[in-house]
Amino acid sequence: MIKASFKKKIFNFKVPSGTSRGILTEKHAWFLSVWDEESPQTIGVGECSIIPGLSPDFISFADYEQQLSKLCRNLSIDLANWPSLKFGLETALLDLNSRGNQIYFDNDFHKGKLKIPINGLIWMGSEGFMQDQIDEKIAAGFKTIKMKIGSIDFETEFKLLSRIREKYSKEELTVRVDANGSFSPEAAIEKLTLLESIDIHSIEQPIAAGQYKKMQELCSLSPLKIALDEELIGVNTLEEKIKLLDTIKPPYIILKPSLHGGISGCKEWIKLAEKRDIAWWITSALESNIGLNAICQFTAEYNNQLPQGLGTGSLYTDNIPSDLTVENGYIFVNKH
Repeated sequence: MIKASFKKKIFNFKVPSGTSRGILTEKHAWFLSVWDEESPQTIGVGECSIIPGLSPDFISFADYEQQLSKLCRNLSIDLANWPSLKFGLETALLDLNSRGNQIYFDNDFHKGKLKIPINGLIWMGSEGFMQDQIDEKIAAGFKTIKMKIGSIDFETEFKLLSRIREKYSKEELTVRVDANGSFSPEAAIEKLTLLESIDIHSIEQPIAAGQYKKMQELCSLSPLKIALDEELIGVNTLEEKIKLLDTIKPPYIILKPSLHGGISGCKEWIKLAEKRDIAWWITSALESNIGLNAICQFTAEYNNQLPQGLGTGSLYTDNIPSDLTVENGYIFVNKH
């Protein structure tokens, strides 16, 4: 019989990181351990990771830990509305299956033979802070950057982006932006047209989630390709997923296992998207190196050449030691 327990850990950001949900200084994670009663020395570990204000399964620490306790008593409870717990359980069981060797998917990534292209993430903040990050990522060899916008005025953000494009052509540097739903539906097309004029690759979630008709109009009218992110949160059944994709018809979707139904939920999204010629990429939800390693291995199961959003391992002062390495815009396992 499989038994389970959990333990909480708080990770500290090296630099306070600005998001649409405010400034993050610390990250809460719970590590779910599973083992077989007959061989308790072999333990599988999965990470349950949340972002307050974004994770659909997080209301309070007390409620979350109560649900974790329920899960530990009964591993077969329904986790459809608890994607971060589902991801933690799925990866813990996969790790247990590898005898605790953190092999979630037996592919070339974990063997150190495959590098995954990733984007460099530019956090929200003052103009100077954002410019410093951009220079740092380009110096580090990133060929794709993703800039979070919506925290300062659009004119300043557009100037920053224009400055990047003056220095680097779209062939030299791919620029993605993430609006986190900060545009009003009325102003969105004008802003998207401006962004397209400086060769931005795509924009994540230009308007707030839940406005299917308006988002569908934007996807059909926008000269800039739109990627859905928050829009997918809480859409759990096959029927709901089909309705969303067939109604909005987005060019891209972005998947985070801790937010979008765990590994199994993301597999379902990918299958539906590919059937409709909708491109996708995977992003971590600020997991520590435990969760990030599992997401990287999962991503490596697919032959997806688009840069992924997996460069978040260096965010914390006290991350769990790992062989994950980021170099020249790629993440890989350094076996040396």
